[in-house]
Order: sequence, then structure tokens, then C-alpha cells
Amino acid sequence: MMPIDPLGGALLTIARNAIGKRFGEEARALEPHPELAKPGATFVTLTQNGQLRGCIGSLEAYRPLAADVAENAVAAAFRDPRFPPLASEDLARTRVEVSLLEASQPMDFIDEADVIARLRPGIDGLILTHGHRRATFLPQVWESLPDPRRFMAQLKLKAGLPADFWDEQITLARYGVQKWKET
Repeated sequence: MMPIDPLGGALLTIARNAIGKRFGEEARALEPHPELAKPGATFVTLTQNGQLRGCIGSLEAYRPLAADVAENAVAAAFRDPRFPPLASEDLARTRVEVSLLEASQPMDFIDEADVIARLRPGIDGLILTHGHRRATFLPQVWESLPDPRRFMAQLKLKAGLPADFWDEQITLARYGVQKWKET
């Protein structure tokens, strides 16, 4: 097992502490890290027995990294509309993963077939925007949706669009992540 680098360890500790604080748990010691004060965009993913239990995040860096991961951890635990709020008895069996997003890069493309040909499974996170609808998949979603066509179809569904929808007004941006996960 690879040791977690200092930044990843700090982010996981901040996320776990933010959730635990809601249940009156004592905070774990945190190693200071200079990156924590800089703006950062994160997603915090919670799993139980390998199954998704909550995932909330920020697509743009607009607040200090430490604050972003703490807020997203609390939101993933208590405000993800797909799940009931986390119960205190479930915290011990909940695993935390933090994804630190790189700045997204707009994609140029001709049509959907061109997009599908350019996607890099396992590497690209993708943001789809159409009008007021927007959705994203982290690069980790490729693990359960390895086919680029299905990946795109599911992303459109997540945005509230039909799976076979396409319009020239769709915009796409891709991004990478650094990620750390509790064992």
C-alpha cells in the first residue's frame, strides 16, 4: 500500500473531522500544509461497503482548499439529495475520498461522435452544460462506465437531458484530479 502524501492526508483528515464534528467527535490531529490556504476545488465522495453514499463538490476554486473540502464533506454526508443524512452509527463504516480538481479546459469538437473519440477513459472528468443544465462526472466514474458512449449518455441523464440528446449549444470542459482515499 502506498503511503498518502502530506496534502492528501491533510485533506482526508479535514473531511473526516468536518463530518465527525457534527456528531460531537473529537478532531483528529492535522498536519499543517501550505496548500490548504490557497484556493482549491474539491469533491468529497463517501462510500459504504464500496457503494456510493454521497458525493458533493466544487467545480471552480473560489475559497481556501481547507474550507472547500470541509464544506463539501459536510454536504456529501448530510445534504446529498440522493441519500438520507448520514447517521452517527454509520460514520465508522463510511470511507472518505477527496478529489482535488485541476482547472477545467473547454473542449473544441465538431459533434458528439468527435467528443466520444476524444474522451480519455480513466483520465477525463467532464462537465456538460446546456442552457441552465449542468452536470459533471469525476474521472473515477469511468470505473463503472468505461464505454465513452455510455459515459456521455449517463452524463446527459444526470443533467436532466435525454440520453440521446445532442444540440450544437452543448459545451463541454474536461479536467483531471488528484485523489486520495481512506483505506
